[in-house]
Formats: sequence, structure tokens, C-alpha cells
Amino acid sequence: MKFIIQRDRLIDNVQDVMKAISSRTTIPILTGIKIVASEDGVIFTGSDSDISIESFIPKEEAGEELVEIKQTGGIVLNARFFGEIVRKLPMETVEIEVLNHHQTIIRSGKAEFNLNGLDHDEYPHLPQISEDHVFSIPTDLLKTLIRQTVFAVSTSETRPILTGVNWQIENGILTCTATDSHRLAMRTAPIEIDETINYSAVIPGKSLLELSRILDDSNDPVEIVFTENQVLFKAKHLLFFSRRLEGNYPDTSRLIPTDSKTELVLDAKDFLHTIDRASLLARGERNNVVKLATLDDKVVEISSNTPEIGNVIEQIQSQSIEGEELKISFSAKYMMDALKALEGTTITINFTGAMRPFIIRSTENTSILQLILPVRTF
Repeated sequence: MKFIIQRDRLIDNVQDVMKAISSRTTIPILTGIKIVASEDGVIFTGSDSDISIESFIPKEEAGEELVEIKQTGGIVLNARFFGEIVRKLPMETVEIEVLNHHQTIIRSGKAEFNLNGLDHDEYPHLPQISEDHVFSIPTDLLKTLIRQTVFAVSTSETRPILTGVNWQIENGILTCTATDSHRLAMRTAPIEIDETINYSAVIPGKSLLELSRILDDSNDPVEIVFTENQVLFKAKHLLFFSRRLEGNYPDTSRLIPTDSKTELVLDAKDFLHTIDRASLLARGERNNVVKLATLDDKVVEISSNTPEIGNVIEQIQSQSIEGEELKISFSAKYMMDALKALEGTTITINFTGAMRPFIIRSTENTSILQLILPVRTF
């Protein structure tokens, strides 16, 4: 194998596939990147037991030559060393050549590295996926769906199913739900799919985060394919495989209250900054708890108190307060995470009592719902 490639393209593609490579793997070849040069271009592959990423650099794009293939073939190179080397090469182009016994030479300008490679035929094959359940969504929407839900997945392995985001398709609507049993984030979006198809899959939060980091900010379509134990995201020159989490996702619809005893309408930015300030003196507590109380004249009081540090009280003007008087405590971190995920300038919060979960929605965009369980302090 021998080819000459643009260094910038090489770096980008190597960094993408390295997101799937784990140093903790028990299969030595999976600590490497598989590189295969064909007549059409070069394919890079990285994989661990959860994620596999395949990235392709075509010979040319928009009339510009990206790769010059001198000889086709393949090799597996140690990902950590190869990644470090390509980042630090001196010139704009890189030549990669495989000699006998998988000896690989990487040349750029006057720099020349020799790496010992492994046989690319020994590398595990990526899953073969039959495309039964396929739909596509724009890249920017996909990244938004991930950003607005993935922060609420559980980080504890005691209930593995909650470390993923539940994707459910029903009547042409995709609903993404994440919960760690203390809070919940949900986002819906219409998709173009046969409305008779009902489907659900739980995708690991870690996989979705890595996918979001790799995807560019465009509105190009990403094809999504579900199979029994895998999900595949197909973008331009990129295949991203993730395993699905096994088990039944809990029925979260029962958690979401349908009635409301107190409703607040607030400016989202003001409220976020107020919670942020109140949390400064709530750090001493395990959950950084802040308290919210409704007062007369549409005033909302936010306070926190840590005996050994001090306390803070701040009042903000709401746009409206309807219903019963309320005093409630909740995690400042959960509230700030939820507010950052919402879109729009005003939010509506619906409470059904001091110890019941409450819902936060953007007044302008009802496709996003955030739910938080209060903390018992009063």
C-alpha cells in the first residue's frame, strides 16, 4: 500500500475514528486504526465494543485532489502513536507506505517515521446492517436532539438502561427521552417516515455525545438505520455504528404531570443567572439545593443557605404567577442544565405541589420538555 494525502484531511479523519478507540480493550488489534487504500480513496476505521466509526477520504472532491493512490492495500497502526505523529508532521502532504511484514513508513518533508503495523485482514468486520428501519434527519436537528436530552442520562451503572437515550418513533414523530430518575429531558420532532412504523431503541448517551462531536454544523441529511442490536448513522463520508442498550426503558409518560397548581412565566436568561448566583453558596450541600418561593406582585424569591458558608436571597420579577402559593427546593445544577437546553426567551414552569415533579417548557417551543424532581427541605 502506498498513497500521498493532504495532512489536514488526514488529521480530521484520524481524530474522528479515534473517538471509537479504547485503550482498555482486551483485543490488542482494536487499539489500532485500520487504514485501507482502494482505487476510490482511503477508509479509516476505529472500533471498541460499543462504537465503530468508519471515515472515508475520496480521491478527489469538488475538483480538488485529496489523495493520490500509488498502490492499494491495508494496514492497522497503533492509534495513539499514529494520531500523535500525523498531528505533528511538518508539511502539507503525507506519504504512507507499507513494506514487507507490515512495516509502515510515514513521510512528510524531511521527517520519516517507521511504525510496526498489523495485518488489516485480522481486524474485526463492522456489523452488516440490513436497512429495514431507515429514516433521515438534518445534521443540525440531530445535534440539537442530542444536546437537549443527553445531559439527563444516568451516569450510574446500577440501571444500565438509563445510561441511554430512548428514541421512539410513532405516527411520524420521533421522541427522544433521557432520565436519571431525578430529572427527565424530552424532545420531539416530526420525521419523514411511513406513519405506520412504530419503533423504539435505547442508544448509549456516550455514543450520542461522540457522534455529536464528529458531525459538522450543516443541514445535510443523516440516515439512521436501526437493527436488532445496532444503530447506524450514515453521514457524508462517515459511518457511525453504536450498540443498542438491552432491556425495557421505563414508561416515563406516567412521570409527567398533566395538571398544574402553580404556573410561573419567567424570562429564561434572568432566571438562569439568578439560579447560577444562588448556587454559589449552595455548593456545600451534596445536591447544591436552592429554594424558590412565590411572593405577592408576581415576585419570585430564590435563596440558598449553607450554614458554614453563608446564604443568598434574590428576588426577580416574573411575567405572571397563577395558582397557589408555593415554596419548593430543587437542585441548582439540574435547573441550570434544563434551562440551557431550552430554546426561546421565556419559560413556563408548572408545579403540582412542593414534593411533586415539575415541568419546564419554553413558551415559544413546546417540542422540548424538562422535568425535575424537587428536594425535601421544607
